[in-house]
Amino acid sequence: MTYVMSLFLVGLVLGLLAVASNPSPYFAALGLVVVSGLGCGVLLGHGGSFLSLVLFLIYLGGMLVVFAYSSALAAEPYPESWGSKPVMVSMLWYVFVVGAVSGLFWGGWYEFSWVSVEEVNIFGTVRGDISGVALMFSSGGVLLVVGAWVLLLTLFVVLELTRGLSRGALRAV
Repeated sequence: MTYVMSLFLVGLVLGLLAVASNPSPYFAALGLVVVSGLGCGVLLGHGGSFLSLVLFLIYLGGMLVVFAYSSALAAEPYPESWGSKPVMVSMLWYVFVVGAVSGLFWGGWYEFSWVSVEEVNIFGTVRGDISGVALMFSSGGVLLVVGAWVLLLTLFVVLELTRGLSRGALRAV
């Protein structure tokens, strides 16, 4: 279990570095989908199977919208891939920075055991993530409505910014 979780976490960090180092929206959107899958795998390893499934489905729906907007706004016919020289230089720089920062905080990370929610209570009848889902639906209704309004407002702001040549903030000069 520790090896699988370590693989998920290393893949998560490397995927985030690949997203941060690539200026092309096509490859960045693909990298974000891979990173979201690895992050949901980390949640799954800690016992949140329902939460990871819901988060992955919601995140894929959001990434579909972001990918549609970014590919519509991308003006480059030949985007830079992960194998091009500027992207690789940026990626190596990010790997160096992450390695240096993790070297500062390296001591003592292995002292805690990775125990999932189900392993804490052996004879439990309710899974740990299902209790959180019940709490989310009972107390989180107001937050759900506020989140929907914020997403709708964000959609209108993005549409207003990219309206076209006649009006909007992004105009060709």
